[in-house]
Amino acid sequence: MDLLGVMATKRDGGVLSREEIEFFIDGYVKGTIDDYHAASLLTSIYIHGMQSEELCDWTKAMLHSGQVINMENIAVPTSDKHSTGGVGDKASIPLAPAVAACGVAVPMISGRGLGHTGGTLDKLESIPGMSTMLDERSFLSAVSSLGVAFAAQTEDLVPADRKFYALRDMTGLVSSIPLIASSIMSKKLAEGAESLVLDVKFGSGSFLPEIERGRELGEAMISLAHGMNVPARVVQTAMDRPLGRAVGHSLEILESLACLRGGGPADLRELVCVLGGEMLTMAGVVAAEPEGEARIAAVLDDGSALELFERVCANQGWTGQHWFTEAGDPERTGHEVFCADRSGHLRFDDVREVGQALVALGGGRKSFADGIDPGVGFLWHAAAGEEVPAGSPLCTIHHRGARGLEEATERLSKAVSIEDEFESSPLILARI
Repeated sequence: MDLLGVMATKRDGGVLSREEIEFFIDGYVKGTIDDYHAASLLTSIYIHGMQSEELCDWTKAMLHSGQVINMENIAVPTSDKHSTGGVGDKASIPLAPAVAACGVAVPMISGRGLGHTGGTLDKLESIPGMSTMLDERSFLSAVSSLGVAFAAQTEDLVPADRKFYALRDMTGLVSSIPLIASSIMSKKLAEGAESLVLDVKFGSGSFLPEIERGRELGEAMISLAHGMNVPARVVQTAMDRPLGRAVGHSLEILESLACLRGGGPADLRELVCVLGGEMLTMAGVVAAEPEGEARIAAVLDDGSALELFERVCANQGWTGQHWFTEAGDPERTGHEVFCADRSGHLRFDDVREVGQALVALGGGRKSFADGIDPGVGFLWHAAAGEEVPAGSPLCTIHHRGARGLEEATERLSKAVSIEDEFESSPLILARI
């Protein structure tokens, strides 16, 4: 097949055939098509978009570029959740064991943080001994015996996505809706889950801040899932403020444990119950979302979700003694209080700045090769919309020897303001 002809078709706004797509993706994964030509084609897709059938063919070719996990031998229904990411978004950590405690297996393959967003895998790996590098046999064994596995993407799982994502990141092509949708759905469909719930964030801490763009992405992902006979639901949720009160790896593990004990911030619990209720409904174990949400709340309150989370962590290497190492202990870091400059209501003007402040402290990465300090971060003492007196602590900054403290403080000053009147938006905007 003519490589330049394929590229010219998309360059001129045409529609690629299934054969052209399979030829290109197969060649790129095998190395017979180089990054230069791949970047050119991705740029054309970024500019012109893709038709729905074309996008489905593209996603299928990515999905089948490597291994696809078979869940047929799992005795219970399977469902998974994906979030488009944000600041303080630790919902997957209490959600997966809560859903599994209700009788639905969750084969969760998650990602790492990059830029202003935190990654579920990085948070989990702040737990001593915890490993997310599971081969297919270990992954399936954990899902079968415990109902949950937290795993990283292996070399054999959707290699096309791994190569395309790195190239998009290097060439400024991340924010294309067809490319985001195909990236997310190829990985999630490769897990073999029977249904999917997609948490699409909106607001300044998300990759797609505009509500309309988030809805467009959600509809594209639902269309792809339905095209492959997988039921899917989208929940649009707020990322115009951090989720919960904790931002930073060990701090977010502690907040997740509080949620698993029936406590923790109200917004985190609400999101876990809403997403879990959707997953239980999609899996067919409850008739409707309110019943599912009540079931999730019950397993958080009675300790069964926490007990299952501890078993899952032990199965993946946790020592069972402490939830963080000495280096990851937030109490062994330096503490600096960030205070309100006047009285009024707390507003988050730019949540992305909170994420970048964490990066400045060493708690995030600018490239995939960067290390992460799990102990640093922020613990917010006030929520968005809450009234605060002048000089009162807005958050405690956990830092390591003042590394990045000045920059982090400057970024927090840009992130928030104190307004005479301000009411926070609802956590749940819409369900699609």
